[in-house]
Amino acid sequence: MSKTNAELMARRTAAVPRGVGQIHPIFAESAKNATVTDVEGREFIDFAGGIAVLNTGHVHPKIIAAVTEQLNKLTHTCFQVLAYEPYVELCEKINAKVPGDFAKKTLLVTTGSEAVENAVKIARAATGRAGVIAFTGAYHGRTMMTLGLTGKVVPYSAGMGLMPGGIFRALYPNELHGVSIDDSIASIERIFKNDAEPKDIAAIIIEPVQGEGGFYVAPKEFMKRLRALCDQHGILLIADEVQTGAGRTGTFFAMEQMGVAADLTTFAKSIAGGFPLAGVCGKAEYMDAIAPGGLGGTYAGSPIACAAALAVMEVFEEEHLLDRCKAVGERLVTGLKAIQAKYPAVIGEVRALGAMIAVELFENGDSHKPNAAAVASVVAKARDKGLILLSCGTYGNVLRVLVPLTAPDEQLDKGLAIIEECFSEL
Repeated sequence: MSKTNAELMARRTAAVPRGVGQIHPIFAESAKNATVTDVEGREFIDFAGGIAVLNTGHVHPKIIAAVTEQLNKLTHTCFQVLAYEPYVELCEKINAKVPGDFAKKTLLVTTGSEAVENAVKIARAATGRAGVIAFTGAYHGRTMMTLGLTGKVVPYSAGMGLMPGGIFRALYPNELHGVSIDDSIASIERIFKNDAEPKDIAAIIIEPVQGEGGFYVAPKEFMKRLRALCDQHGILLIADEVQTGAGRTGTFFAMEQMGVAADLTTFAKSIAGGFPLAGVCGKAEYMDAIAPGGLGGTYAGSPIACAAALAVMEVFEEEHLLDRCKAVGERLVTGLKAIQAKYPAVIGEVRALGAMIAVELFENGDSHKPNAAAVASVVAKARDKGLILLSCGTYGNVLRVLVPLTAPDEQLDKGLAIIEECFSEL
């Protein structure tokens, strides 16, 4: 008996807490590459990619083959009880890819939040300090520590009371909204003057390109100054590459484009092509600061997910996906800027690093008036026309594009045509 989206939504409402949001009232039945088919048989072009998880597309045959092979060997032992080679092999490959001319080690876990939690644990153990500086607009996860680091109360921590202490917030540089590099560095210096001495700060954590905050790219010069500031005070620099990692920005890790290396790097999302896997990679001396037993988790570094991640890395090499990422980004940005030229009063900026693309909307071209209503309208209209989009930004006024890098050009062009049609109807 076939089911409808409406029937399943009714069951969902009755069975699932309302705090688990859902952007689109659609139930997916199957998917392939950049196409999703719902339970009613309707096809959608996927410009969301499971929120940056499907850089290699839905059910990539090489990844499925690797997972199937692993399924027939073993699915779980808990790495801390009985180890398995895919975990070690993946750590070796991550150590080689993460920026930094120093010896590295990698911890594997299950989610991005878990990776960030562990990065903070490692930084605290390595420095003997407790404080952490994060940035405005940051998103680092939904656990209690990562909620404290996340710079957006509604909806992530609304009604939950105060988050853990020892977290301080600096300004993320944002030229569009009047925050210069000097302003951002000065805000860190203010923390040192007003809130905590540098010797009490274990780490500064930053997304090289903000995710939920609106896809703002950290200037290279800012990253260099931030690195120097950390070095001056013995503070560890943590790069949160959960959303930017695994090739989304045109390099495997976005920090490759920033001119400096972080001490610790978190990754997750697209690293395993849709299977739950995350981790922390960092300087060996810092990664070894915690004694045996202090790191890990029951499902951390699942053999299934490790097999998937190793296949993802092979797909990137064999299909030249970093080059494809740049081509996808250029094609979409060119198309979106052409749409911007037609609707300059609504579209304030199109920005991207690689294929991590954002379109920020304002009211009457006023950058002080974010237009969340227009974003919501475009997302809904696009869905009705067969295109899945996401929004983001502190004020919900940013459209974001996270299409699989494997999507063919004709789908990219069709998606652009739908977006243009949506703007014409505003």
